[in-house]
Amino acid sequence: MKSIRRCQHIMSLFLVMFIAGMVTLVVKIQRESAFYMMNSDKHVLGMVYDRNGDVLFDGSLKEGDTSKYGDNYFIDVGNLIGDDNGQMTNTLVAKNVEKLNNYSFSEGIVDEGGKAAIYTTLDHKANRKVYDAFSGNDGCAVAYNYKTGEILVCTSLPSLDVTKGYSELKSFRNGTLMSKNMYGTVPGSTQKVSTVVSALEIMGPELLLSKTFNCTGKYNNKSGKDIDCHELYGHGDLTLQQAVEKSCNPYFAQLVEDPDLDFEELKKMYTKLGYAVNDAKSDYINIDGIECEKASTTLTDPYDFQTQWGCIGQGDTLVSPVQLMMWQSAIANGTGKMTMPHLIQEVTNVKGKVTEKASTSYSKELFSEKTADSMKQILLTNGANNYSNIIRNHTVGVKSGTAQVENGQKENSLLVGFVTDPELPVAFCVVVEDRNNTYLTAEYITQVMLDALTPPAN
Repeated sequence: MKSIRRCQHIMSLFLVMFIAGMVTLVVKIQRESAFYMMNSDKHVLGMVYDRNGDVLFDGSLKEGDTSKYGDNYFIDVGNLIGDDNGQMTNTLVAKNVEKLNNYSFSEGIVDEGGKAAIYTTLDHKANRKVYDAFSGNDGCAVAYNYKTGEILVCTSLPSLDVTKGYSELKSFRNGTLMSKNMYGTVPGSTQKVSTVVSALEIMGPELLLSKTFNCTGKYNNKSGKDIDCHELYGHGDLTLQQAVEKSCNPYFAQLVEDPDLDFEELKKMYTKLGYAVNDAKSDYINIDGIECEKASTTLTDPYDFQTQWGCIGQGDTLVSPVQLMMWQSAIANGTGKMTMPHLIQEVTNVKGKVTEKASTSYSKELFSEKTADSMKQILLTNGANNYSNIIRNHTVGVKSGTAQVENGQKENSLLVGFVTDPELPVAFCVVVEDRNNTYLTAEYITQVMLDALTPPAN
C-alpha cells in the first residue's frame, strides 16, 4: 500500500513538473517569438510618424516603391530615420527595430492593420523646409525644445530617400549615410561658449567682466607661438562682451593664460561639461538608442599653442552639433542643467496599445544658475547687437563660429543659440560646410528653421 502511495506521489510530482515546464515554455515562446520573427526573412515592420502624423518610415514598402509617397519624400530625414536594410546602423529604425514588429504570438504576422508604430517628436514639414533651404549644399541643422527635450529638426546633407534602395551606393556622396548632427565636428568659435562658461564659473562674473585684453591682430603667446585674429589690424582693448561679439582669438588666448583662470580648474570644468579631456575615454550621448558622439579636446598647458587653439575651437577639439545645442539649453533655461534630447514621443505595439511614453529629463548641474544667467545675457546682447537684422522676428542669443577643416583647405560656418519666446523655446545648431564656395549662410538656415517652427498666429 505504501508503495502505491509513493508511486502516486512521484507521478503527481512529475505531472506538476510537466505542467510547470509547459507553462514556462509557452511563456518563453510568447516572449521570445517576436525576437525570432524579427530575425527571420518574413518579418513585417510598422510605421514611424512625425509629431503631426506625417509618415517618416513605412515598413510595408518594398525597395524602389516611391509611388505611395512621391519621389524623395523621406530625403530630409532619411539618414536619421533610416531603415532595417543594414546599410545604416546608427539610425532610429535600426536602433529600435523591435518596437516596429508587426507580429504577435496570438495573431502571427499582421500584414494589414498592424499598429506597431513609433511616434517621433520631429516636424516633417519644418525639416523639409530646412533641407530645401540648403539648396544641395552640405551641412546639417538641429533644433529642439529646450523645455521638453523634443527634437524638432534634425536634417543632414547629403541625404537619401531610403525607399530607393542602395543600388547606387558607390556613387553616394561622402556623409550620405549618417546624420552629421550626431558626430564630432570642429566647432570653431562656438567653442568659446564653453571657455566663457568655464571662466565665469571659476573666476566669477564680477572679476571676469572687469578684465580687458588688447588685440593688435596677432598675439605672441608665452610659448612664443602666434595666435592670429581674423581682424588684420586687431580690435584694440576688449571687454569680454566685445571679445565674444567680435570673436577675437587673441583675447581668448590671453584669457587662457591669465593666472586668475586656474588651469586645473579649467580642465575640471571642461570635463564637467562633457568633454573627454586629453586621454580620457570618450563615450556617447544616448538618444533613443542612437549614439551621439561626445566632445573631446586636448588641454595640456595654459601657454601651449594647441591648448589655447583648442579653447578657441580649433586644434584637437571636436563637438557634435547636438551637444553644442544641448549646452545652449542649460543657458537658456537658466539652470545650468541640460535638457536631455529625445526623438521618440510614444510607441504602440501591433494592437495599438501604448507601450512607451517619453518624459522630460535633465543632466546633472554643469554650472551654476549665476553663470547661466551671465552667459545668457552675453549671448542675448550679441544677438541684439549683431543679428537682429539678419535673424528677424525672433529674439535670439547666439554665437557664431568659423571652423578650419581638412588641414585648413576648407572652412565651415556654424551658429549656435536659443530663442527666448515662450511660444518657441528652441535651442539650435546649424553647420554650413565649405562656406567659401557657397552663398549660403548659417544665419539664413536659422531664419528658415525658426520661421518653420513658429506656431501660427491665433
